[in-house]
Amino acid sequence: MKVYGDMMSGNCLKVRYVADHLGLAYTWMPVDIMQGESRTPEYLARFPVGQVPGVVFDDGRTLAQSNAIIRYLARGSALLPDDPWTQAKIDEWLFWEQYSHEPTIAVCRFHMRYRGEPAETRDPKRVSGGEAALDLMERHLTAARWFVGTAVSIADVALFAYTQFADEGGFDLTSRPAIRAWLTRCGDALPTSATVAGVA
Repeated sequence: MKVYGDMMSGNCLKVRYVADHLGLAYTWMPVDIMQGESRTPEYLARFPVGQVPGVVFDDGRTLAQSNAIIRYLARGSALLPDDPWTQAKIDEWLFWEQYSHEPTIAVCRFHMRYRGEPAETRDPKRVSGGEAALDLMERHLTAARWFVGTAVSIADVALFAYTQFADEGGFDLTSRPAIRAWLTRCGDALPTSATVAGVA
């Protein structure tokens, strides 16, 4: 399969982490979103929404939206246990990540990392939303090692992707020891430093 993505994007890294963790063969197809490469006619023909990541499977089928992709890739693996209730609790976190976590933490990071703008010019509503999201994570992880169950799952992958870069969005994790310990566990459990196939 071919994975179209930007290596600076946490949403794209989710797909990389899951594919590498499961030993899936893929070719990474770089897409520079700042140069408009996700808005070209060729890209939009495959992925009409014009976002990364996107996957083209060997049979020609395409799939977009990071959490849909990792959920599909993880089926039948320990990252997505078969138990329906466990899957529902994982989905609960996946939906929350895209609604309350990514639109705050990732957007503030985009503001600072991609655009090079200072923290002081971030949208206050996104800042307060990001702080609230991190506070919720800290409370959960104070009582649990993982977000669902007793081992790493795609719920952790989805939340790890941008939380690891929270400081790049102006968020301080020094007062959140449970998150910092969880980030270390995720780093140990996921092949986050592996070389992406097809990228020198």
